[in-house]
Amino acid sequence: MIQKMLDISERQACRYLRANRRMVRYVRRRPDDVDLRKRLEELAAERRRFEFRRLTVLLSREGIKDNVKQILRVYREAKLQVRRRAKRRVALGRGNPAHAVSKINSRWPLDFVHDTLRTGRKIRTLNVIDNFTRECLAIEVDTSLPGTRVARVLDAIADGRGYPETIVMDNGTELTSLAMLAWARDRDVRLHYIAPGKPTQNAYVESFNGKFRDECLNENTFDSLSEAREEIERWRVDYNTNRPHRALGQQTPEGFARSLEQTTLLPRKVA
Repeated sequence: MIQKMLDISERQACRYLRANRRMVRYVRRRPDDVDLRKRLEELAAERRRFEFRRLTVLLSREGIKDNVKQILRVYREAKLQVRRRAKRRVALGRGNPAHAVSKINSRWPLDFVHDTLRTGRKIRTLNVIDNFTRECLAIEVDTSLPGTRVARVLDAIADGRGYPETIVMDNGTELTSLAMLAWARDRDVRLHYIAPGKPTQNAYVESFNGKFRDECLNENTFDSLSEAREEIERWRVDYNTNRPHRALGQQTPEGFARSLEQTTLLPRKVA
């Protein structure tokens, strides 16, 4: 452009613009990406949830060790980016549930607590309580507690006292699983999920978890899973039958529940 406007040579134009002649004469040389792009597309079709870094590893295993930036450019040009899966909408309830409960089985909060055996093996407990009577309905102990196991525990509780109207819990994968959703649908139970990062919205079970850890888990060391189950169940029975509860006028949870037997038609479950 400058050459034509001023009718001067390339050397004079570069001197006038203070530009390097090599830069002016540079011709971009891009390597042929046809083979690389074809193989990337094949791998992406085989491994649809593999993103760029994983595909690069697969290419390197096949001896294709092109420049990482070149592979990334081809990857983007081919539009092979992995789309994020939309989160499954399971929020049948969110935030704080209604505070007032006036009968047994109105609301069951549940939560998980973690601990370890003396050997270092990790265990989990599923704690289920009744908001109204403050009874601990179950403490299931195992190394893994998937959604199907949670559903079986809830069915076992319901065999002795009936199903709850609402279950309050967090957003763990076990509790938002298809197994739990199907269980709630089939038994007409409302699932209420607290807001993420807001454990105070499930304050009843959080309070119970604190007592459980302070009075049971921190006071005992377990050599085996069976020993943990026996000791934890012994503590649960004692909690229901002997431990006075301030919110119940210093009655025990089971004593308070028995005082209501004349006004409820629900069967009682012996602790």
